[in-house]
Amino acid sequence: MSEKSAISVHWSFWIIGAVGLIFNFFGCMNYISQMNAEMVASMPDEYRAIVESRPAWGTAAFAIAVFGGALGCLLLLLRKSVAVYVFIAALVGAVMAQIPFLGMADLPVAAWIGWLSQLGVGAFLIWYSNWSKGKGWISQDQLVN
Repeated sequence: MSEKSAISVHWSFWIIGAVGLIFNFFGCMNYISQMNAEMVASMPDEYRAIVESRPAWGTAAFAIAVFGGALGCLLLLLRKSVAVYVFIAALVGAVMAQIPFLGMADLPVAAWIGWLSQLGVGAFLIWYSNWSKGKGWISQDQLVN
C-alpha cells in the first residue's frame, strides 16, 4: 500500500472559512433573537413590523439561509465538497426570505445592507467553494497518492 498525504491548502482558505462561519453565526443569532417574543417587543417599530409581517415560509427561508450558511462553512472547513450545495441552498433561502419585503418602500437601510451583504457573502462562498473544489482543497477523499 502506498503512503498517502493530505493535500495542503493556502492559509487564506482557513481565514475565509472562519470569517464566513462568524458571519453566518451572527445571522443565526439574529434569527434566534427574532424568534424570541421579548426581543421582538423591544425592537424599534420598523424592525418589529418586518419580523411580525414575515410569512411562515419567509421565516423558514431565513432559517435555511443562516443555518445553511453556517453549516456550509463548517463543511468547508472540514473540506467536504457538499459545502457547495449547502451554500447554494442557503443563498436560495436568503433570496426567498426577502421576497415579502421587496415592495416595502419604507424598509430600513440597515435591513437592505444586511440582505445585500448576505447575498454577496453567499454568492462569494459558492464561488470560493467551487474554486477550492477545483484546486482539490475540498473533496470526499482528502488523501492523494
